Amino acid sequence: MTQQEVAAKAFIERSYYAQIENGIRKPSPEVTIKLGEVLDFHASSFNLEENPFSIALQNAPVILAHCDTQLRYTWIFNTPDLIPEEHIGKTDVELGDNDGNRALMKLKNDVLDEKTPISRVISIPLPSGKISYNVYAHPLLNEEGIIIGVATASTEIHSI
Repeated sequence: MTQQEVAAKAFIERSYYAQIENGIRKPSPEVTIKLGEVLDFHASSFNLEENPFSIALQNAPVILAHCDTQLRYTWIFNTPDLIPEEHIGKTDVELGDNDGNRALMKLKNDVLDEKTPISRVISIPLPSGKISYNVYAHPLLNEEGIIIGVATASTEIHSI
């Protein structure tokens, strides 16, 4: 969707949405909910950076992420070797077609199919080396309890 389409569906000005998208302005809680509904992701994605835990997690070997039901990232925090903005709108395989990313996508698909949290150890090859993660994935629900994606928390357990 274009900025104009998103803004129109959320009943806000396009220029205001552009400022939100570029990190210049923070949306109000009401606008956050509207944007979450329009873009099909949980509204909490906007506010995690304000959470005091984000400071503690910045240097921790933990990656947090949300993806939609097509497994395209809608938000990601604390990625090693990669720029988070490069993830948004892409699947893991689009970022790198390898066994680890295919396993990560299978885990997310299994969560969507089974509608339950699942945890697996997955090794991901990165430019800095292969890293194994304990990946905990769970369904991401909207306010009506409908699955709109998958949230993951990945903790590094071994580097090669």
